[in-house]
Amino acid sequence: MSPVVGSEQGGVRPVLVVQNDIGNRFSPTIIVAAITAQIQKAKLPTHVEIDAKRYGFERDSVILLEQIRTIDKQRLTDKITQLDEEMMEKVDEALQISLGLIQF
Repeated sequence: MSPVVGSEQGGVRPVLVVQNDIGNRFSPTIIVAAITAQIQKAKLPTHVEIDAKRYGFERDSVILLEQIRTIDKQRLTDKITQLDEEMMEKVDEALQISLGLIQF
């Protein structure tokens, strides 16, 4: 996710696709949220923790729903996992907080 400036997340990293299915199917770009293994980062209401063992990651990680970006689909490589409904509810809430759609 380069180039980056300041506190933006960059480099080769896992991401969570947050775009809708129609956009995923027809658009050459895709909306994603950065994921980091730096779990000691500040716990924000826009962060969702991922249990490595449960979801097939190498290390426990955090989805950074305040770090949303549109990228070209060509940047995507391997699919790691699919989050279950419980995790997606947490993602939905964090995303709504990030976009100011609900009050925190």
